[in-house]
Amino acid sequence: MAGSSGGCTFTEPNRESIGLVAGFGVEGEVHAGAMVKHRFRMRQDPSQPNPRQVHLIHDELFDEVAAAGFEGAAGHLGEHVTIRGVDLLRLPVGARLHLRDEAVVEVTGLRDPCTRISDFREGLLKRVAGRDSDGTVRLRSGIMSVVLIGGVVRPGDPVRGELP
Repeated sequence: MAGSSGGCTFTEPNRESIGLVAGFGVEGEVHAGAMVKHRFRMRQDPSQPNPRQVHLIHDELFDEVAAAGFEGAAGHLGEHVTIRGVDLLRLPVGARLHLRDEAVVEVTGLRDPCTRISDFREGLLKRVAGRDSDGTVRLRSGIMSVVLIGGVVRPGDPVRGELP
């Protein structure tokens, strides 16, 4: 379970638990808030709602990039929650994930990875984003969500999906 570093950093430290706050995001996270906190989006319109309160990533991605020679582990790509065994990338916008028995997040879309991923590990961005042979954009660096119901989540907590 990655948490918050309290500052604006790319990677997130692993924590024993994180607190999710309804309509706000990860407790103590610099990007938390009801309104947008992403620098690029703030320049466009700082009054828009924040669809990126919680970043979730599938743990299997780290296995895949390791097979290609890239080191990585939970929190290294800036995610707050790492989940194994759920096909996050196939969840539609509006799907809900019940984390533990108390917290609920709603999917707002795929994470559009920033170039800082290449700063972290040169060439990694091409592994998590790009185009398929037919030209279709492929984003594999997790999903973004908003917190509907807050709660404390810990590594190994059960996750249950609910389609819209």
